[in-house]
Amino acid sequence: MSPQGSIVAIVTPMFPDESLDIDALHGLIDFHINEGTDGIVIVGTTGESPTVNYEEHCQLIETTVKYANKRIPVIAGTGANSTQEAIDLTKEAKRLGADACLLVTPYYNKPNQAGLLQHFTKIANEVAIDQILYNVPSRTGCDLQNDTVLKLSEIPNIVGVKDATGDMTRGIDLIKRLPSHFSILSGDDATALSFMLLGGKGVISVTANVAPKLMHEMYACAMSKQNEKAIEINQQLFSLHTNLFIESNPIPVKWALKIMGLIKEGIRLPLVELNQEHHKIIQTAMKEAHIQ
Repeated sequence: MSPQGSIVAIVTPMFPDESLDIDALHGLIDFHINEGTDGIVIVGTTGESPTVNYEEHCQLIETTVKYANKRIPVIAGTGANSTQEAIDLTKEAKRLGADACLLVTPYYNKPNQAGLLQHFTKIANEVAIDQILYNVPSRTGCDLQNDTVLKLSEIPNIVGVKDATGDMTRGIDLIKRLPSHFSILSGDDATALSFMLLGGKGVISVTANVAPKLMHEMYACAMSKQNEKAIEINQQLFSLHTNLFIESNPIPVKWALKIMGLIKEGIRLPLVELNQEHHKIIQTAMKEAHIQ
């Protein structure tokens, strides 16, 4: 696939006892399809991938693929700080029918660029499924440099990169140097519009969880050079873009979805429910976006 558009980094609904709420996940998938979302990333950072176990990880991929039933592309988060674990998850995602995989840089063990090059090359060579690189150094402590992305783009089934650095200088450099068929996606909602107006092909978004229609419309306007309309939508959403990170993602966005009635109160330790002092801030951001 050529990933593009407003792709939601979907949350993993849970009950208050931290068990998975599959019925709520089905509801979210229908919600995104009805609202125009262009793709779903399941079990990414926003989907609490660090704390779901291997069996749950695979269950969430299988459930999403089966329930989506080709109505919307499904991208499975299969990254790990163990190369072999990432290969195993990616193989399983392919077997389960995912359209592509999103592979975060190995966290905590902090490989250098040579290690990253070998890590992603090995996964791509061992699993014949389209793969998207994911660079989010603020969370992983590991930064995939643009030169390394350029080398990896030569591998046929590495089809894109999610750049969540929020650094537009780096983003412009990626857009300038990478081949046109390679999908360069923003992973930072606050700078996503600028990224798209300068040549990026879309966004993997947290904001899209609560404002999917507006995020899709902003993308569509950016692609069709309706810049004023795209800027207007972005201004409407900007408080969400920033305040959905007032605490560690996905704490704020899961709280917002709960008050929208789309999921129940459930988040897995060590994450906990949104601090009460931040409730009003999120509610105000939602009102500015005409949500709730």
